[in-house]
Amino acid sequence: MEKNQEKRVYMLVLTGGPCGGKTTGQARLSTFFENLGWKVFRVPEAASVLLSCRSEGVSLARDLDYKAAAAWVGHPYFDVIDNSTDFETKIKRMISSVCQKVGIDTGDPLKFQENLVKTMLQLENTYYELAKGHIRKQNARGCLIICDRGVMDAGAYISKDDWERLLTENGWNTIEMRDNRYNQIIHMVSAANGAEEFYSVEGHSCRSEGVSLARDLDYKAAAAWVGHPYFDVIDNSTDFETKIKRMISSVCQKVGIDTGDRLLTTSKKLKFHVLGPLPPDSAFPAFQDFDVEHDYLLSTGSRVQARLRKRGQKGHWSYIHTIRRPHPNGQYVEVKTQMTARDYNNLLAQADASHFKIIKTRRCFLVNNQYFQLDIYKEPCHTRCLGLILLETYTSLEGKALEDCLPKFLNIKKEVTGDPNYSMFNLSLREEWDSTQKFCRSLHDDGEVHKKVNGCSNPYMNGNKTGAI
Repeated sequence: MEKNQEKRVYMLVLTGGPCGGKTTGQARLSTFFENLGWKVFRVPEAASVLLSCRSEGVSLARDLDYKAAAAWVGHPYFDVIDNSTDFETKIKRMISSVCQKVGIDTGDPLKFQENLVKTMLQLENTYYELAKGHIRKQNARGCLIICDRGVMDAGAYISKDDWERLLTENGWNTIEMRDNRYNQIIHMVSAANGAEEFYSVEGHSCRSEGVSLARDLDYKAAAAWVGHPYFDVIDNSTDFETKIKRMISSVCQKVGIDTGDRLLTTSKKLKFHVLGPLPPDSAFPAFQDFDVEHDYLLSTGSRVQARLRKRGQKGHWSYIHTIRRPHPNGQYVEVKTQMTARDYNNLLAQADASHFKIIKTRRCFLVNNQYFQLDIYKEPCHTRCLGLILLETYTSLEGKALEDCLPKFLNIKKEVTGDPNYSMFNLSLREEWDSTQKFCRSLHDDGEVHKKVNGCSNPYMNGNKTGAI
């Protein structure tokens, strides 16, 4: 990675269901990046801050609880909030008790979620400013901010209409709160979903969920983030140690850090050709639709591809600049940088005229703990893209297990992972493939001298890997 790309602030949300490995994951991720020379800031969970939750043993916790209460006996306005209700209701009872004494009307059930979001925003903004200051003053490669949950988690436990109302009343919008605020989202799937024998609430004073409730909370937490452009679900298909390595590897891949063989995993990006017409919306689980535009840029470097992406909903947009280059190990390195609308429009002047602008509708959804993106190509485009629908996911599953996890409501024709005929770079070419010298089969040089256009070699490579995007 180049120096100006390394010295940056990268904000990550680590979320998930109960007993998913968030706490361990934070510690391991912090150590990994600190060893690389990064400064790491860990934003605490806002709900835990409000409650000052601790993790003492059960017997000691009970003793401390009694002593703390006894110390305040005699105060004229002393309220005890017990565990006679679920955790969410307990929080609301606490806030209601304070508001009642102050004389504030608590008739609006959204008030707690609103305050929770505001607390998160303030905490995150504070750490972000600290990180920016550290980048300017210290000799660190970069700053990683790990958020223990993010603002979208607050919407996981209320209805969609209530969440939209909360956003509207505060002048917030989903694109800014979810997509532009955070660089990446990692969802650690609860052990209650796929590793039930390891599910436990022991040692967590704020956790009392049974397996069934934990599964429900896990799904809600994941669904709240569906639509983020870099949302990774780390499931329980491997042992816990490998699960943690997969999580760290996912972050390193997005940041653009080469980890060598330290975090070897079997997870990979898969792409499938889907035949239309698509089923009705009612056949899909909860989903988010986005308008997406891609523009390939003129490339000055050898065997390098560059592109811009504009992605949004309801007139709100996020902008990404992507650079892809080959790596000596036979794969490729991809670095993505978030940018402003102004920078995006300036770079559009460098658009490569030999490519069409790619226009899609991108539908994001969860099925069987797998996060899927369905790209539906739209006109204007080359005739090769008319009616084209591609499904993508990251998974370590293979064979029958992979087949079982794919969406049954889609008519999947075949897997096209690594097939240059389905790379966006080649699909966007204005010329016909049989007459152009710009068709890219790999970003890697095969040792022969031949013409390269926009960083791509035309002859086929041995093997099935492709670097075209």
